[in-house]
Amino acid sequence: MEKRHRVFIAINLPEDVRKALAKYQEKWPELPAKWTDKDNLHITLEFLGALTDVEVGEVCKIVAEASKSHSPFGMNLVKVLYGPPKKNPPRMVWVDGEKSDELSDLKNDLEESLLEKISFRPDGNGFTPHITLARILEWEFRKFGIDERPEINEDIDLLFSVESIEVMESELKRGGPVYTILESHNLGE
Repeated sequence: MEKRHRVFIAINLPEDVRKALAKYQEKWPELPAKWTDKDNLHITLEFLGALTDVEVGEVCKIVAEASKSHSPFGMNLVKVLYGPPKKNPPRMVWVDGEKSDELSDLKNDLEESLLEKISFRPDGNGFTPHITLARILEWEFRKFGIDERPEINEDIDLLFSVESIEVMESELKRGGPVYTILESHNLGE
């Protein structure tokens, strides 16, 4: 049987932004959650699932082509909150990113090209740029009374430049996922 790879396309964050976001782990120590390792913080553009080697090669070509036709752009992270919105109990603590035309255009181009070349299903939920800071341990979280739950709704203002997009592999390990960059492509090149 052919080996498959869990693949996604991501925007990785600059080190200073990852450090700033990792500090939120200390803010809510009572929250029953598995916090994301600082080095794994990213924005997922597309989760593609289990792909063959041939499909991974196609994805790398698509990302290389798409990156050429998009210039670097600014991304603003605006709020730390429970996510996804309206999910009760919440499943995550995440950082909301501001939507932009540049980000939407990039995502749409990737999605259209991917649909032509590989078999994947876009989730169809609409794209909300976000970074997962923690996955909530639901069973433990349910033990809190509604008024005992930590309030997580904090405005932030972290601006960074998106210079590249990456094809990433996720390997699920005992201690959590391990992400590997398969290819990185600078925007506009």
